[in-house]
Amino acid sequence: MYTWETRVRYSECGRSKQTGPAVLFDYMQDACTFQAEELGVGPAFMKARQCAWILKSWQADIARYPGFGETIRIATWPYDFHGFYGCRNFEITDQTGTVLVRANSIWVFIDLQKGRPVKIIPEVASAYTLKERLEMEYTDRRVADFESGEDAIAVLVPEHFIDTNEHMNNTKYILLSEELLPSDFNAARIRVEYRKAAGCGDTVYPCILRQKDMISIAINDRHKKPFAIVEFYRNPSIKERSRI
Repeated sequence: MYTWETRVRYSECGRSKQTGPAVLFDYMQDACTFQAEELGVGPAFMKARQCAWILKSWQADIARYPGFGETIRIATWPYDFHGFYGCRNFEITDQTGTVLVRANSIWVFIDLQKGRPVKIIPEVASAYTLKERLEMEYTDRRVADFESGEDAIAVLVPEHFIDTNEHMNNTKYILLSEELLPSDFNAARIRVEYRKAAGCGDTVYPCILRQKDMISIAINDRHKKPFAIVEFYRNPSIKERSRI
């Protein structure tokens, strides 16, 4: 298990002096990147071998959003490697040890030269110690498509959204989606599925499907094919929407 502590910054908070969804995913993404770097299989190692971990899906169950000035602890660990898949849990706790967030993620190991998934190389697999899977409700990694919704304003992907893989960073899809939520919508569960990567200068076209206690946002290309789909639930006990 890898852990790190941080203090919630003023710049990470909104009007309510609390973090938003994208900030929580930033914390978790940073945690697994810090672990990889500490184990010697971080971004530089991966780039030299022309390989990368590509995130396929997130699920985060959120009991409470931390607020300005709080010290929080982010923990992460992989619990399964099979073929080209890697599965990783996360947990965010406050200073009392109370769990704020439990999360699951599924990753695919990619050969960048071939542009396709490959078996996880031994140097990477052996660097990690697998731990037990976190006790939480695990939903399907697939997020449902939807055929109709409300189109939002198109967004040109800026340079500062691009990460070391030359793609729009995973959490930026969540940030764009978060901006489209009603101000009183407090997401207790967030599910994300990534379909393909947007690049610098691409235009993305958000589309919103609103339901009583769930909002689904597709970040589409100009042909209405999703780069990613993000679902926000008011209550984690709500059943997943059946696929259309």
